[in-house]
Amino acid sequence: MTDTPAQSGAKPADNRVAPPSLLRRYGSQMGIIGVGLAMWLAFVVAAPAVFTNVNIYLAFAQTTPQFGIIAIALTFVVITGEIDLSFPSVMALGTAAFALLVPMGVPWPIGLLAAFATGALCGWINGTLVSWLNIPSLVITIGTSFLFRGLELVLMKGTGVPLTAEAYPEMHAIFRSMPFGVPIQTLWMIVILIGAWYLLNRTRFGAHVFLVGDNPTSARLMGVNAVSVKTRAFMLVGVMAVFSGVMTSIYGYYFWPTTGEGFLLNTIASVFLGGTSVFGGTGSVVGTFVASYIIGAINAGIVSAGINAFYTQLAFGLVIVVSVVLQTLIDRKIRRQSLTGR
Repeated sequence: MTDTPAQSGAKPADNRVAPPSLLRRYGSQMGIIGVGLAMWLAFVVAAPAVFTNVNIYLAFAQTTPQFGIIAIALTFVVITGEIDLSFPSVMALGTAAFALLVPMGVPWPIGLLAAFATGALCGWINGTLVSWLNIPSLVITIGTSFLFRGLELVLMKGTGVPLTAEAYPEMHAIFRSMPFGVPIQTLWMIVILIGAWYLLNRTRFGAHVFLVGDNPTSARLMGVNAVSVKTRAFMLVGVMAVFSGVMTSIYGYYFWPTTGEGFLLNTIASVFLGGTSVFGGTGSVVGTFVASYIIGAINAGIVSAGINAFYTQLAFGLVIVVSVVLQTLIDRKIRRQSLTGR
């Protein structure tokens, strides 16, 4: 009869899995913060008169949240393994609903709720087509982008609406004031960041977002409704896109039918630069938050350093390509380590 480990004096094997290291858990966040600090130091050296002046940071705090808030919400969709390219059109369509209803006598809070409902409906349409019919999100959101933009142009007849402080005093207090000397746009972005972080990291929905993006088969076997998870993620993007659209229009005192154009590249770059994997399953809203301000600083930094502004597009392209390549290499290394146990 063979001896048991206790009888033979041998120590029982420890089959417990070691917890992931801090570097592995927070590597993307640490990396993006390091990139941000390095870029800031480079800009300070290249243009000290600009980047040691508080006005440049106030400008960042007012403009960056206009696309950064959407980027935080888009992080959820990308983690599920999908993408949404229609949010610029959703920005315009939802804001158009507000701009049309309020002049008709609808109270501005009701008009704002109607705008958010429009964004949620657009997100529901995207999510349903993607998750229920299994249509590639890259393709269908290009189509819905034209659909939503065309509907907005028809409703507005190609014209804009003034959103002056005299006509909308409450809206300007909500979206354009500076409490404690800080632009309220950044305060809104911080509040949304905290809510998004909690939703992603401390709720069942957030856990399902990661699971659906990492292993859809396991998610299905565990009873996770992937259709519902993806649809809600798209709806979150729709609501935040409208929030940003209203805020952007209030900031500019006018709603233009072209609202949202030019936001696509900055928003997507913020998500990928922030450490969210293009393959889904991993991501960080904190990384997206920091990356948004890095993207917002690139244009000002390039111009302030005396470099031609045309190089801004080049910089954005490099940021996206390099971040995706690095994420691919890191993902392969992690998968290799998980297979070999080393």
